[in-house]
Order: sequence, then C-alpha cells, then structure tokens
Amino acid sequence: MIPVGNLYYMLLYAWGYFRAAELRDVGHDESPNLPHLLALVLNDRIHRLLRQGLDRGYVSIEEETRAPRGRLLFNDMVKRQTLLRGLAVCEYDELTPDVLHNRILLETILRLAGSEKVEAPLRHELRLTASRMSSVSRVRLTGDVFRRVQLSRNTAQYGLLMHICELLFHELMPDSEGASYRFRSIADDEIRMAALFEEFLRKFYDRELPGRRAASEIMRWEAEANEPGDLVLLPVMHTDITIRSAGRVLVVDAKYYPRHLVKNQFGGERLISEHLYQLAAYLAHVSAREPGMLVEGMLLYPQTAEPAELRYRLLGKPVTVATVDLSADWKKIQERLIYLATV
Repeated sequence: MIPVGNLYYMLLYAWGYFRAAELRDVGHDESPNLPHLLALVLNDRIHRLLRQGLDRGYVSIEEETRAPRGRLLFNDMVKRQTLLRGLAVCEYDELTPDVLHNRILLETILRLAGSEKVEAPLRHELRLTASRMSSVSRVRLTGDVFRRVQLSRNTAQYGLLMHICELLFHELMPDSEGASYRFRSIADDEIRMAALFEEFLRKFYDRELPGRRAASEIMRWEAEANEPGDLVLLPVMHTDITIRSAGRVLVVDAKYYPRHLVKNQFGGERLISEHLYQLAAYLAHVSAREPGMLVEGMLLYPQTAEPAELRYRLLGKPVTVATVDLSADWKKIQERLIYLATV
C-alpha cells in the first residue's frame, strides 16, 4: 500500500510541481486519503487566490439594454424588433473572474464537498469557499474542458490546481442518485499507476540528478529492408527513461508489476523474460548508434516483498534489476532511486 503522502509526492513530480514543503503546508498528517488531501490543497490554494484576487479575463457579453455600449448588433435588433421596446442589442467585453479555470476550480470543490471521502469539517469549509466565488459560474466538466484551459506566465499558479482538478474529474464518480460522489482510487488502477510510476521516475531523475538529463527517447531501428518503404512498418521503439551524462547512457525500463519474478513450469522463480528481451534490444541499439558511450540498463519495479538488487552483464553491458519500496519514508525512496542510477 502506497501512503497517501508518497502518492501525492509522485503526482507532484509527474506534474512538474514538486516542492519539498508541499505536504507540510497543508498538514498531510491529517489526510487519511488522497481525495481529502487534494481537497485540503485546493482549499488552501484557492484561499490564497481569493486573498490576491482571482484571475480575471475579458468575456464577451451580449445583452438587450436601454443604455447601449460596445458594438451594436443591428441584425439582431431587426430580428428581435427590440427598437419597438426601446431596447438596443449590444456586445461588449467585460473584465471578470468568471473565466474557465476559475469555473473548473469552483465545480471541483463542489464535487469534493459531496464526497464522503472528504471529512465533514473540510466539506463544510469547501462549501464556504465556494460561496466566496459567487461571481464565478458553474461549468459541466468534461475531458475537453481541461484542454481548453489556456494559462500564461501571469496565471502559472493555476497550473498545479488544474492538474489536481483533472485528476479528480477522472476519479470522482457520481453515485446512482447523483447526490454525492464516490472516489475511484488511482492506486487501484494498474494502468494509470503504471503510467504514473513511469512519469514520476522520468521527472524525478531529470530533477534530482544534476548534470544529467532524463527523458524518453525514440530510437531508430538499426534495420534495412529490400524495399525502403517497408521500414515505416516497423513499430516505434522508445525508452521509458534514458539518463544521459558525459560519456554514459543509462536506459531505465519502469515496470509497475506485482512482482519482478514469475514461477516457471517447474515451480522455480525467474525474472520476466519479456522485460529482459526488451531492455536488451534497447541496449543493443544504443550501443550500435553510440559506440563510444558507456551503455548500461536497469529494470526498476515497485517493491512488494523482499527488496531486490540483481546485477548482470548482458551483451557485455552492465544491467541492474532492482526494486524500490514506495511505502517507505520519502527520504529513503529518494536515496534509493539516486543510488540505483549513480552507483
């Protein structure tokens, strides 16, 4: 079981917003689960925004009025025959906090206020916070809504909040009556956790290893074909994480699997062959393209039983198969990951 604090740290790294004091700022010791913790973070951050003033943007407004301003819409005036009522139809831009990213914040905290995973006192605080956003209207949340959000350098403080809101959009599901929301934990979704584990490791290594760069790399096949056009049919080959420094390349394959060993037909335990084949292919191609580099590989799994740290030479290249305990104290996780990538 991954503690809620560690899961949140992983999310912060994956989103590119890790800050060592983040959990202490919102009191993670009082957070029994992820939705409660995210609700604490949102409530705390929105209070800061309210003190500073919510971001405002220009919104186009059309209205019938006796005091015209902005642009007169003559065609609409003719269609509606508003002049007979002494009204003009006009359109103008108004500076208002009723912009999309504020609407998303409002809708998300209202959903959290209806979730039993958030403790009652905090649900009450969320409703009070929502009441302070009376100038912001509600919005129907969809996946497309988040793609429409456009932030600038001046609104960068909304970036983390939008990530949290999007995660909660996918995890908070209305109950059968639509009156409250239940939480579908990301930790129970192996596909999403596998993606999070990989992205977390990539961002962690890129941030925590000075002088090195960590990124996913697309690898060109060392292949030829009788017909050159047939080469485009080869599948894309890309690494989970490639860590580069002067003279050294470390290819890391992140494997969010229950165990790093499987039983064979005779009852004995072995490493997972497909994972080794895949890593060996990466190492072979990197070595062929960059013959002067020290090329190494690592299979990295979450630890579910005893820790593992196996070291081999495959194709003449150093290879490590290791685990990291995601339930450990966060400082130990950091130390373990840095050790495995630098030893």
